[in-house]
Amino acid sequence: MSSSPICTCLSCPVHDQGPVVSCPVYPTSSITDAQWAVLEPLLPAPGNAGGRGGRPESHPRRRVLDAIFYLVRGGIAWAALPHDFPPHQTVYGIFGRWARSGAWQAIHDGLRDLVRVHEGRDPLPTAAIIDSQSVRGADTVPAATRGYDAGKKINGRKRDIAVDTGGLLLAVVVTIAGIQDRDAAHRLLTALRGRFSTISLVWADGGYAGRLVIWARKVLNLTVEVVKRTDDVKGFKVLPRRWVVERTVAWISKFRRCVRDYETLPAHRESMVHISMIMTMSRRLACTGEW
Repeated sequence: MSSSPICTCLSCPVHDQGPVVSCPVYPTSSITDAQWAVLEPLLPAPGNAGGRGGRPESHPRRRVLDAIFYLVRGGIAWAALPHDFPPHQTVYGIFGRWARSGAWQAIHDGLRDLVRVHEGRDPLPTAAIIDSQSVRGADTVPAATRGYDAGKKINGRKRDIAVDTGGLLLAVVVTIAGIQDRDAAHRLLTALRGRFSTISLVWADGGYAGRLVIWARKVLNLTVEVVKRTDDVKGFKVLPRRWVVERTVAWISKFRRCVRDYETLPAHRESMVHISMIMTMSRRLACTGEW
């Protein structure tokens, strides 16, 4: 028997299917009623509701989402999901289907726009900050999509991210760890330009200096401004603009499934990053009570 707290909310999807039963609550990942009110309108329509046929979904979406959040927060394997969740094969199937359709990114982008509006900003950003992080790959990461970062001494993958001036994720690209930052940034900045025509300025660290700056200006009409560390400063120092993206990296690293790479497909890795930010932003909006 689980020692977790017991859910007593009347809106729990388990309760909607018949007599009131108890279901465990996991404080670090379970979706609250306020969170669900934010998330539910952003979820993709079920396949059988879109005129394409198919059976109705057999498990409540809130419980499926709870299971995915539990896995991302705890860093466990799919087969290790507790038995009070839907079968792990079902949960993984929905995760993979939403990853292929781009649903995770769509949910994430909808939440990001809500957060920006709630903070009194325009949904479309005009500036961004970029950075990269190499992450060790587990044995489930195939050799074809992993590499060795000699500088960090890490064998695995690298994720390059772009965030707005408040630290909200704008774009993420996953590559092999051995690729140089300025080379991976070609894909990141191209994705950023494709999604946001309003962005004109990008801040970056010294690893992105050189030909990338010229290429971004000529090809993408983006100004890449390198924020360099002062040579005569010793020890830790907060650098202008760069601390924002480094804080976002820390937010993502709170979710154990993102601390190490277990995903066979790079696209699934990108979805895990989106889910970590979905959890962060939905809780932020739920706490405000305004969305």
